[in-house]
Amino acid sequence: MELNGKVVVVTGGASGIGAAMARRFAAEGARGVVVADRDIEAASQVAKEIAGLAVQVDVSVAADIERVVDVATAQYGPVDLFCSNAGIAIPGGIELPDEVWNQTWDVNLMAHVHAARTLVPRMLERGSGYLLNTASAAGLLSQFDAPYAVTKHAAVSFAEWLAITYGARGIGVSCLCPGAVDTPMFRSASEVRQELMSGGHELTADDVAQTVVDGLRDERFLILPHEEVLTYYQSKAEDIDRWLRGMQKLHARAD
Repeated sequence: MELNGKVVVVTGGASGIGAAMARRFAAEGARGVVVADRDIEAASQVAKEIAGLAVQVDVSVAADIERVVDVATAQYGPVDLFCSNAGIAIPGGIELPDEVWNQTWDVNLMAHVHAARTLVPRMLERGSGYLLNTASAAGLLSQFDAPYAVTKHAAVSFAEWLAITYGARGIGVSCLCPGAVDTPMFRSASEVRQELMSGGHELTADDVAQTVVDGLRDERFLILPHEEVLTYYQSKAEDIDRWLRGMQKLHARAD
């Protein structure tokens, strides 16, 4: 998929990877870029930089997702690429209350479902369209916090299901699974976790945006900005017991 002349929506577009993607899509010649985020002030700043449109959204609310798509369509025309990128990470495990699990589920997984429900029928009718769902390396490798890892696994699985179900019917699907990226979410982690997650060489959000553009051009399902993630993922598939032992050691260091 080439971005030139396309209409794009990016949720979580006010900062981090989302903002970098919005800027890069505009630089690639997108006809219209909608920057959607709960933080409308920050989203408006990004939109101003790229002559785009800012829309306030709570991605956990289905009606909000539908409204963003309707606003984008009214402003620029049918949405060609929807980047379901917003996400949250709350530290902890089984001790966390249901409210945290439900909130993380709603943002990290159900937001993708809401986007697909809204867009897939429209894209099928047109015979084209593309969904980019941001998950995480944690969605492949189960790193650190339970609600984050579990919901990101679900996000990867849902993207796989979308590709299987609609990939032969004109709808492209990619799943972005970055590792450590220098974003507000990454910087909020402890120094120990930052070191374990990145090995001291985290990528920038702009690096990720470049990988996304390349991945969309090639229409790759898994877009992996960190090459080592694929190596770890393959190791997991080859010998899961050995991989689990390695992850137990990593988890112990984090604690």
